[in-house]
Amino acid sequence: MRSEGNNDIKHWLSELPFTRTNYILFIAGLFVIVLGYILMGTGELNSVQSLSVSPIVLLLGYLVIIPIAILYKKKDKTL
Repeated sequence: MRSEGNNDIKHWLSELPFTRTNYILFIAGLFVIVLGYILMGTGELNSVQSLSVSPIVLLLGYLVIIPIAILYKKKDKTL
């Protein structure tokens, strides 16, 4: 049982792995994904916009921006 006076045990919320940059990149990825679905929905049925542009935008959001947002970690400049 954990005692209340023990300061050695850190709460798991005290050190979140993501920084402000991670959240900004994640929101940018969500924006790109929403933009891809809007492009897909507003284009004609067999248009370049619906068949080529919007899938590329969606892939960019899902496979590039969101993973970068999750994996990005600021480098320490101490040697």
